[in-house]
Amino acid sequence: MSYVDEVIQRVIDKNPAQPEFHQAVREVLESLRVVIEANEDAFRREALLERLTEPERQFIFRVPWVDDQGNVQVNTGYRVQFNSAIGPYKGGLRLHPSVNLGIIKFLGFEQVFKNSLTGLPIGGGKGGSDFDPKGKSDREIMAFCQSFMTELCKHIGADTDVPAGDIGTGAREIGYLFGQYKRIRGVYEGVLTGKGLSYGGSLARTEATGYGLLYLISEMLKLNGKDIAGKVVAISGSGNVAIYAAEKAFQMGAKVVTMSDSTGWIYDAEGIDLDAIKEIKEVKRERLSTYKNYRPNAEYHEGRGVWSVKVDIALPCATQNELHLEDAKQLVANGCFAVAEGANMPTTLEATEYLQENGILFAPGKAANAGGVATSALEMSQNSERLSWTFEEVDAKLKNIMINICHNMADAAKRYGAEGNYVVGANIAGFEKVVDAMTAQGIV
Repeated sequence: MSYVDEVIQRVIDKNPAQPEFHQAVREVLESLRVVIEANEDAFRREALLERLTEPERQFIFRVPWVDDQGNVQVNTGYRVQFNSAIGPYKGGLRLHPSVNLGIIKFLGFEQVFKNSLTGLPIGGGKGGSDFDPKGKSDREIMAFCQSFMTELCKHIGADTDVPAGDIGTGAREIGYLFGQYKRIRGVYEGVLTGKGLSYGGSLARTEATGYGLLYLISEMLKLNGKDIAGKVVAISGSGNVAIYAAEKAFQMGAKVVTMSDSTGWIYDAEGIDLDAIKEIKEVKRERLSTYKNYRPNAEYHEGRGVWSVKVDIALPCATQNELHLEDAKQLVANGCFAVAEGANMPTTLEATEYLQENGILFAPGKAANAGGVATSALEMSQNSERLSWTFEEVDAKLKNIMINICHNMADAAKRYGAEGNYVVGANIAGFEKVVDAMTAQGIV
């Protein structure tokens, strides 16, 4: 059995009932097979893949809090510090009922390579809880966040581990978490990113992941002789990433015609009305079914189906494993020529392989959605310097980072005989930097 196969099997045996983590490890190591086999003896001797797939630290803790009825609720908190070879652990905090250790490990493992790709000095980590912020009052959210941070603060710091937002963790939650950290630790430091502008946050952070996605796919299209202007785009999701991906797509001359949420999806042939989406999701926090109140000619459909529309470009921006094989077949049949992942691992392995086999330009999430963490790292730099950069300065740095990521993944794929395979290219480019750092630092 090859070294890659041995390590994949070891991860499965050692981490039962964690299918998302198994999937992430398998996808990454399979795409790195050509690099690993070229260095197999050295990597095996140093147990490099075993160290790469084993988190440096994992914390699981109880989070008790009191609801508005005076009842005590108990959730589980997680923080997985996966790899610090190139910098402090960096990765978001996800608050969602689906959160478990396997999902956090999958996200943390992906984060290692994504952060490496940015070219910035940040390692990989992830955290969160099975707490559901939906339907909770501000006081309940604060009670949970303060309890969560009371434990988490023991393990993080500006030069150790810098969490950020993720699904369910927005500006409100980051504010409560930061306040509790400061209160307990007695220091004012850039320990969290995604902070409000009044207390150390960065301009353009809200827009960063969505904007970065469009900067990367625009550059990927240029490398393949295409232009995003005039193209029709399908986007899934209606959260931060989806909204600002749509905003930048419109700015670049494309037309976004779909968005979705957990209950259904909308199709607006004339182009999505972003002002309406922002009011529905960011102000009223309502379901997309109310979109027809703003645009009567638009279509609303319950359930799945956002990928069934004829488009040129598809941007999955919702959650993991949302684009299935049958969706990929529909996209190909309808003439789609490019897919870029705005969410973490939103395309199943079978769907990814089908898209690539059919000549679709495919940008994996660890490259395409790296704009968020890149701008988080820029926020860390501003905090360290006690400076605040303008929106234009941050946006310009973000654009350069995403363009460099695109070229680095394209070049890495070409070096190893896989030209045009950006999944392989992104994994190799991220992997090489982490391995160089791990090797230089010895067996730690």
